[in-house]
Parts: sequence; C-alpha cells; structure tokens
Amino acid sequence: MISTATTGTMAVDWEARTDFDRLREERLGRLRAQLNASDLGAVLAFDFSNIRYMTATHIGTWAMDKLIRFSLLTRNSDPISWDFGSAAKHHKLHNPWLDVTHSEMDADPHSPHHGATRPRAESGARAGISTLRGAFHPEAGIADEVAAKIRRELEKFGLLNEPLGVDVIELPILFALQRAGITVVDGQQVFMEARRIKTQDEITLLTQSASMVDAAYENLYEFLRPGVRENETVGLVAKTLYDLGSEYVEGVNAISGERCSPHPHVYSDRIIRPGDPAFFDILHSFNGYRTCYYRTFAVGSASRAQRDAYVRAREYMDNAIDLVRPGATTADIVAVWPTAQEFGFPDEEAAFALQYGHGVGLSIWEKPIFSRLVSFDHPEVLQAGMVFALETYWPSADGIGAARIEEEVVVTETGCEVITKFPAEDLLVAGGNRYFTINGPLNPLRSSQSHLNRPDAS
Repeated sequence: MISTATTGTMAVDWEARTDFDRLREERLGRLRAQLNASDLGAVLAFDFSNIRYMTATHIGTWAMDKLIRFSLLTRNSDPISWDFGSAAKHHKLHNPWLDVTHSEMDADPHSPHHGATRPRAESGARAGISTLRGAFHPEAGIADEVAAKIRRELEKFGLLNEPLGVDVIELPILFALQRAGITVVDGQQVFMEARRIKTQDEITLLTQSASMVDAAYENLYEFLRPGVRENETVGLVAKTLYDLGSEYVEGVNAISGERCSPHPHVYSDRIIRPGDPAFFDILHSFNGYRTCYYRTFAVGSASRAQRDAYVRAREYMDNAIDLVRPGATTADIVAVWPTAQEFGFPDEEAAFALQYGHGVGLSIWEKPIFSRLVSFDHPEVLQAGMVFALETYWPSADGIGAARIEEEVVVTETGCEVITKFPAEDLLVAGGNRYFTINGPLNPLRSSQSHLNRPDAS
C-alpha cells in the first residue's frame, strides 16, 4: 500500500519514518536495473539530481548549475563519485555507502582467472573537478584529465568498448572522452526511466515537501492584501519554508493583476491592488524532493470574470484527476483539456506548460509528461507509484486576470491521492471582509471590479 503519511521531518527511534538506508539502496537498485536493461556499459552523470540519485551525495544547491561534479556507474561496479575539493574527503568520512567492493576484470594474461571478475575494495569517493563551465584555461588539460579518469574505470571493469551513456555534458568534456576512445551516447533516458516510479521513501519525502508548502500558503493567505508587493510575498514564502527545514527554495512564481495574462513565469516588484487576481507557484526541496504547487487568490474581492476563469480552470483539473489510475495514459488526461486555440494561443507550442503535467521527484520535470504537444503521439501509461503534478490555466474574459491551479498526485493501485492540501476547490479571497459600506461588509464578488466598460468585463 502506498503511504503518504507526514509523521515528521526528523528521524526518531519510536516511529518508522523515512528509511534513508532503504532509500539509497532502492534508488541505486532501480538505476542499476535500467542500466543492465540498456545496451550501455556505464552511465556518467553531471546533472546534480542524477548524481544524488546514484550516489546519495550532496554539497549544496550552489553547485546545481556548475557541472563541476561527476559520477559513474558501470555494469561491473558500484558508484564512483568525483567531487569538488574537500567534499570528496567529507564523503569518505560521512558517506560509508561509497566504501564498496567493486568487481574488477582480471587483465593479467598469465593469470588463471584472466577475463574473469574479482572483488576489490576501493573508495568510491574521490577528488575530481570538471572545467568550471569553461573558466579553466583550455590548455590546462582539465577535460582530458576527466576523460582519463573515466577511461581508467571503464578499462578496469572491461567496458571500454561499450557505449558510455552521459546525461548532460560540456563540449570540451565530450571531445576529450571521444579522443580517449570512448563512445559517448545519450544516457539521460536511463536515469529518467529509473526515476519514473517512486519508492515508498521518495513518496514520503515528496508528501512532506508538499506539506511544507501547505504551511507557506497559509501564511501567504494571511499576508496578502493591497499594498503588498510580489517580491515581499516571495520573501515570506522563502522564510516559512526555510524555517520548516527546506533545503532549497528554488523559486516562488508570484504573479498578480494584469501580469496574470499572459503568464510571464517570473515575479516582479509590482504592488498588489484591491481586487487583483494573484497566483503563485512554490518550488522547493526537502531532502532533495521537490514541489511544483500553484494556487490562485483574489485580493480583497474578485470580478465575476475572475470567478468564472477559476471555475473553468478547476473543472479542467477535476476532470483530469478523475481519470488518473494505473493503466490510463497521458493521452487520456490531456484529451479533457482545451486546445491552445480555445484560450488564445496559435498552437500547442505557444501554449506549452499552461495545460500541463509532469513528474515530480529530485527535479520538478520528470517522467511522465502530459501535454497536447506530445502526449497524443507518444502516450505514456500511468503506473502505481508515479508522482506528478497537473496544472491548468484559464484567462479571464476581461483580458486582465487568469486562474492557475496545480495539484500533485500519487498514483495508487486503484486511483490516485492528492498530496497538495491547501484549499483550492473554489476561488479564495485573501484579505477579504476588510471593507465596510453603509450597507454592511463589501461583497467579495463585485460586478464592477474589472473597471472595464464592456459587457463581458463583469
């Protein structure tokens, strides 16, 4: 049975919570199974999330875009991680799972065991550095040193003539590997397939991560009012999450007023005004596991056009969730969403990610992907243990506002469970009941709210 419990963020002796030893073992087991099922001899990772999935090492989110670290898994060895400066020494002291026994090919032609494998103890935590995205002088030879490290391991384990799958790579490293006689191919799919189905501990961490965003939205709802700036809401959310133990607040997408349509995907210093629509996407990481979690509010009051846009976005969300179960496909889900032309875009590429779904794990866009751009031609089958986010969007008829809703779901054996719990069934008014007229409290649904002299503006 899939559990989405949130018993606590710390390990305790009196309750079974996240089992990190099991998490590490099961992630590596799934990656190894995908590697063995492929035609690759090994996979080399530079992507931060793939390195963590393979090696359970972490040196801080500052390193995520640097491509300075790299890790290798071969068919005949456990993971080897080359890390930045003193981080490798830290791993030797504190990451005992990298102290492993490798199966090494006996290359001695005079040995009676020539060609067979034999165990050899050797640390998988090693010092190594890539090119700092070109900051090193090209003639320093850093790229060739990286290639030499990889060649040594492939040769040692009898895999030099097998393809090496790489997830992402800098061109100098690619060329150096090729000069070293290594056949480099796309290895990202091996990682993505391994990460497609979440383990029980991954689901627990994803649920805990979402629960922290629940709390951030509670504080945000209390804080929102006219006069607040978008960037202030970003600061509030970030503080809430870090106080709760977030490892990394990747971003807070704070969008209000006329900025809602079209969606700019970035917050600003705009001052929120009475009657504004405002939607937010909160992305953060707890023990590596991410969220992608939209909610929409009206500030003080809402126009009828904004209310109607929310109802439409909610309907598309509910119709999608109703279809989620093992055996359904991504094509089944996107079929109940509107075409790009229905909400003002010329084609699906131009409207991409507005009616959208994506796996969530150590990164926010994993398999499966739900989009009318690709899902009809390349449908993916839903399976128990998948965790993904579904996103819907609808612009308001007054041309100003829009509604944006996102729910994260875990696919169970019989359907799905929503793990994003902050209320979103109806449009919430934040900072409401603040204004009183001679007739009593101001109605939160105001027919003149959009201030446009058009029949469809109400």
